Amino acid sequence: MNSKSFYPSRWTIVVIYALAMAWVESAVVYYLRLHIGRLEPYQPNPLPVIGFLGPVEAIREAATLVMLLTVGMLAGRNWRARIGYSAIAFGVWDIFYYVFLKVMYGWPHSLADWDILFLLPLPWWGPVWAPMAISVLMIIWGTLASEFEIPETIRPLRRLWLLNFAGMAIALYVFMADSIHARGGGIDAIRNVLPQHFNSTAFCIALILMAAPVAHLAWRIWSPRLKKNATVLVEEELICKENPQT
Repeated sequence: MNSKSFYPSRWTIVVIYALAMAWVESAVVYYLRLHIGRLEPYQPNPLPVIGFLGPVEAIREAATLVMLLTVGMLAGRNWRARIGYSAIAFGVWDIFYYVFLKVMYGWPHSLADWDILFLLPLPWWGPVWAPMAISVLMIIWGTLASEFEIPETIRPLRRLWLLNFAGMAIALYVFMADSIHARGGGIDAIRNVLPQHFNSTAFCIALILMAAPVAHLAWRIWSPRLKKNATVLVEEELICKENPQT
């Protein structure tokens, strides 16, 4: 028996890594929220200034992104696969971050709960379902890009990626809109921002734009297979008509 058959795939290893990272992230955030008395993040000044806690937390977030990118760089055989595995790692990490927080102390109570998503360059606010939706999209694209052989001639067109980047820009604005509007009041005003409304319509438009290269890639991967299967069925039908059973 070939022992190699028991070796997990690169996709599986990346997912396991991302799950472990998600648990570590959830534990760190749980400890941090306990320390600063912010188990419910939806309140003014979600990260009070305690010594160098703010800069340390911002650098920790950046370091986490570097770690997720690095595992993709190690797992992929080419640049498309490397970026794909990084997207998978980020998506799994982000989704299970919320799953594990729920296990640890019962938050979030629902997918509609507000959360402070990121601190750089300004605080990002949004309901839990919004980053999870983006993460699902990243997992799908990452899987298509890393697990399927894609000829050079069927890569998504540049205009599709322009739509994707436009969608990302809109999503970033939606997440940071309240912080951007509070800039005139200085750092204290930004820290005490408490959003009241999430622009779901704009975000869903952003999500559709971000999905453009994903949908195109999926269609180009499966379209030849569907055509091949249809051709085989037509040929079999013609053979049956030419040689009817007596």
